[in-house]
Amino acid sequence: MTKYVLASGSPRRKDLLEQIGISFEIMVADGEEIITKTLPSDIVEELSCMKATEVANRYMTEYTVNRPTVIIGADTIVALGTEIMGKPKDEADAVRMLKALQGNTHQVYTGVTLIVLGLGDRQVVSFHEKTDVVMYPMTEAEILAYVNTKDPLDKAGSYGIQGRCAAHIKGIVGDYNNVVGLPVGRLYQELAAKGLI
Repeated sequence: MTKYVLASGSPRRKDLLEQIGISFEIMVADGEEIITKTLPSDIVEELSCMKATEVANRYMTEYTVNRPTVIIGADTIVALGTEIMGKPKDEADAVRMLKALQGNTHQVYTGVTLIVLGLGDRQVVSFHEKTDVVMYPMTEAEILAYVNTKDPLDKAGSYGIQGRCAAHIKGIVGDYNNVVGLPVGRLYQELAAKGLI
């Protein structure tokens, strides 16, 4: 029976994995994130791989791997044109991002890396999903009221589609769960294709 380890402390990723019926442990990646890529799709795959690799290495030193074990790393960013938006530095940064996103279409990219241990050689699979998100225009008062809830402060692009900001989402093209932080449909398909479900 396969064991799963989520290399993330995100409560949203935890909820999404639970939603599709996967039982897992959490071991949070806490290493420094160093970006060498420039395209959003490459950046999220690179960051997810760093997180998964760090946790896989730590897991191998702390535990005996006696069955297939899948380390799941993920990273999400928002891209508006050429600007890459991660988590805001502070409330002012959140306001700046939301002002740029309101009334526009932007892209949300989530990269996922699966590292499979316990089947001989370490196997690594990385992929990403992209979702287009259209936001309604927001007034300055609406932006400030939302930022004052503190909800945007731990989220890429300074908003959570599953929270209060849902009031300002006009539509999406692509995977909704990808915007929340983990494309669990694609993740499940990747695991199933490798016989790991």
